[in-house]
Amino acid sequence: MYSEQVMEHFQNPRNMGTIEDADGVGEVGNPTCGDLMRITIKVKDDILEDVKFQTLGCGAAVATSSMVTEMAKGKKIAEATDISNKIVAEALGGLPANKMHCSNLAADGLHKALEDYLSRRKSGSERLPT
Repeated sequence: MYSEQVMEHFQNPRNMGTIEDADGVGEVGNPTCGDLMRITIKVKDDILEDVKFQTLGCGAAVATSSMVTEMAKGKKIAEATDISNKIVAEALGGLPANKMHCSNLAADGLHKALEDYLSRRKSGSERLPT
């Protein structure tokens, strides 16, 4: 059984889509269940100015993706790295145990997008197509 928060984020997802000129892209998936997530970020002055997601998966996967974008938007990079899958699940009022392993990949996707951004910045490379 899903919480009210999970159902709300599933039925009315926030920040769905992609950032065309993203500063960082994170892609994660779970081969066991087939959930796939893509998080794109836009960074300005060390702050996540925009965060969007595309998710192929169950309701919990969509809800966690939506929640992580809400939690990360407006945060400094260092603050966003503290967002964990456990924190996302708690913010949603919990997830069924059988959904934790695959559906709650959203924070992992965010972390990969942050790593991508930091890697690009360190190497001085231009934005890559998304």
